[in-house]
Amino acid sequence: MTKIEGKQIQITDSLAIDPNVEAFIKPYRAHIEKDLDSVLAYAVSKYTKSDGEFNTAIGNFMADAIFDEANPIFKNRTGNNIDMVILNHGGIRSIINKGNITTRTAFELMPFENSIVVVAMKGTQIDNLVSYLSKAHKAHPISKLKMTIDKKFNVVEASINDEKIQLNKTYYVATNDYLYNGGDNMTFFKPNNGLYVLDYKIRNALIDHFKKVDTINPVRDERFIQLK
Repeated sequence: MTKIEGKQIQITDSLAIDPNVEAFIKPYRAHIEKDLDSVLAYAVSKYTKSDGEFNTAIGNFMADAIFDEANPIFKNRTGNNIDMVILNHGGIRSIINKGNITTRTAFELMPFENSIVVVAMKGTQIDNLVSYLSKAHKAHPISKLKMTIDKKFNVVEASINDEKIQLNKTYYVATNDYLYNGGDNMTFFKPNNGLYVLDYKIRNALIDHFKKVDTINPVRDERFIQLK
């Protein structure tokens, strides 16, 4: 081998359609499009991940939805409840527009194949998680965790299920496999006291939740605030 040559072939709508290929994929495309456009729920307003500094309506909705859908599965398998949920701001890949919510909406929100995992963490590790959130300056979605920081981003108060975090207690924290493996520099998950893989994709949990609730109207709340 002395030489390799190649050229870039632009894939544009100027390329001729192969009628045999088109005929083959047409029924599959129609089936997928019908499924993606099926209406699951209704949104009373438009929601974006930029509508709040420390918590957003769309982030709150997603974190709460993951708790609602994953906790029954986790409790059935382990006898324990999930104590809190943490996702990442960057993982919200789209908006929810006012009007009908479809399966396509869920794929746009979460186009990745991330799955839910539950991590057993001591209270000391939860302190590291809280410290991370206080310094991140982002509205990472959380559920069941409440935080207050001061003007200098120091933690003033933090609680799980309205109870002070106990350093020696084991908490069950739901997140996704990307974050568990250090995504977004969330290195506080390891080491831990146990990992539970639910085999349940974030996107599927959202779809299941949309089907149950009929109408969504999430709001920004006091779960993560900064004192002014």
